[in-house]
Amino acid sequence: MFAKKHTKTHSTYAFESNTSNVAASQMRNALNKLSDSVEDAEKRAKLENELDSFFTLFRRYLVEKASGTTLDWDKIRSPNPDEVVDYSTIQQQPANVANLAKLAVLKLNGGLGTSMGCVGPKSVIEVRDGNTFLDLSVRQIEFLNRQYDSDVPLLLMNSFNTDSDTEHLIKKYTANRIRIRSFNQSRYPRVFKDSMLPVPSDYEDDLDAWYPPGHGDLFEALHASGELDALLASGREIVFVSNGDNLGATVDLKILNHMIETGAEYIMELTDKTRADVKGGTLISYDGQVRLLEVAQVPKEHVDEFKNIRKFKNFNTNNLWINLRAVKRLVESSSLQMEIIPNQKTIVRGGHDINVLQLETACGAAIRHFKGAHGVVVPRSRFLPVKTCSDLLLVKSDLFCLEHGALKLDPSRFGPNPLIKLGSHFKKVSGFNLRIPHIPKIVELDHLTITGNVFLGKGVTLKGTVIIVCSDGQKIDIPNGSVLENVVVTGNLQILEH
Repeated sequence: MFAKKHTKTHSTYAFESNTSNVAASQMRNALNKLSDSVEDAEKRAKLENELDSFFTLFRRYLVEKASGTTLDWDKIRSPNPDEVVDYSTIQQQPANVANLAKLAVLKLNGGLGTSMGCVGPKSVIEVRDGNTFLDLSVRQIEFLNRQYDSDVPLLLMNSFNTDSDTEHLIKKYTANRIRIRSFNQSRYPRVFKDSMLPVPSDYEDDLDAWYPPGHGDLFEALHASGELDALLASGREIVFVSNGDNLGATVDLKILNHMIETGAEYIMELTDKTRADVKGGTLISYDGQVRLLEVAQVPKEHVDEFKNIRKFKNFNTNNLWINLRAVKRLVESSSLQMEIIPNQKTIVRGGHDINVLQLETACGAAIRHFKGAHGVVVPRSRFLPVKTCSDLLLVKSDLFCLEHGALKLDPSRFGPNPLIKLGSHFKKVSGFNLRIPHIPKIVELDHLTITGNVFLGKGVTLKGTVIIVCSDGQKIDIPNGSVLENVVVTGNLQILEH
C-alpha cells in the first residue's frame, strides 16, 4: 500500500485500532447471521464465500482508515521507458495469428443504463444502426473468428442487476460463430454509515441492500465461477478485458503479440489526455513499482497538479490484457490487494434517506501485483466509451462508420474528436431522441454546447464551435438543413458570429 504519514499520536492509533477491532467483530457476527439465514446449501456456500471476501475488504478498510495510510506525493515518479511504451514503437512485424488460440475476450457487463434513463443492462442500449453495445461486441468477435478461422470466446461479467436480462438476450446469438459465456461478479452487502453494520438482514433482502463491488472483483469472480480454470483447460492464457460501453476496444493482434513476446503478465492501454479526461487515472512509478494513480488518491493540495496534462499526459482506458495463469496464482495466494474505493450512497428506509457505504476496487489498480506489467499508449480510437448522451451523439454521428461491429473514424476528419456538452434536457436517452431525432453532421465540428429546450431538425450541419443556449420557458428549433459554423444561438434565435 502507499506510505503512511505518521501525524497521529500513539494513543490516537491505539484508540482507533481498538475501535476498528470492535467494528470488525460486530461485522463478523452480523455476517454469520446473514449466512445462517439461507437454507439452501448451495446458495449458502456461495454466499459464505462472498461474505468472507467482503469481510477481508471491510477489515482492510478499517485498518487503513485507522492508520492514516495515504500517498506520499514526493515519492511519485514518471514511469520509465520499460513501464510505459508507445504503441508506435511496438515491433511492426506480421501478426502471429496463431496467438488467437491463447486469447479470450471479456466485457465488463455489470452496469445498468439508469444514468442515461434506461431500464436494464447498459449493454442493451441502442447505439448505432439498430445495434446495441452487446450486438456490436458480438459482431466484432464473430468477424475476428471468421477472418482468421479462430475460436476466440466472449465472456460477459454480469452483476446481479444485469444477469437475468443478459442471459435472456444472448440466446439470440446461438446461431452466430461465437462462443459466449457469462458469469456473475460478487454480491456484497452495503454498510450503514453510522453503525458500520450490514444493511441486509437476510439473503432475500431488498436489492438496494446489496451492491456489485466494482470491476476489481473480476479476478475473484473469474476464479470462483470456475470460468478461470475452464479457460486455462481450453488453452487460453490471456484475457482482453474492457468496459462493455467502449466501442473502440477491439482485439489488437499487435498488442497480443507484444504481450506474449515480452512475457508481461499485465498490459494496460493508456491514451493521451484531453481537457475532457483530466480526472482519468494514470500510471506512475512509486517505490520502484508501476502503479495506477486515481484522482481520489491525490491529496487536495495536488489535485490541480494531477489534472495538468503536461505532467500526467495519459490515462487508463480500462482496456487490459491479463495473463490468466498469473490471475490464478495471485488469487489462490490472496496476493491481490487493490486500493479500496469507498463509495457513499443513499437508500430509502421508512421514507427517509439513509447514508450507506459500499467498498469497491478497480481492476486497473491490480497492475502492481503482476510481473512485467506495463502500459502501452494507444491511439485515441481505442477509447470510445459511451457514458452520457453527449458520447452517444458522437458515436452515432457521421464522424464514424460501422465496419464489422467496430467504429472507424472518417478519414477526412482532422484533429481530435469534438468536445460535446449536452445539458440536462438531453441527460436521458428519451430526451435525447426527442430533441435530436436526426443526428447532425459533425465531421468539421470542434466544440458543441447545447443547453435548454433545443430541438435539431433534419440534415443539420455543425462546424467549428457551436453554442446553443435556450433560456428557461423558451424553445429553440434549429430548422431542417441548417448549417451552423462558429456561432452562438440564444433564446431569441439570434445567431451571433463566434
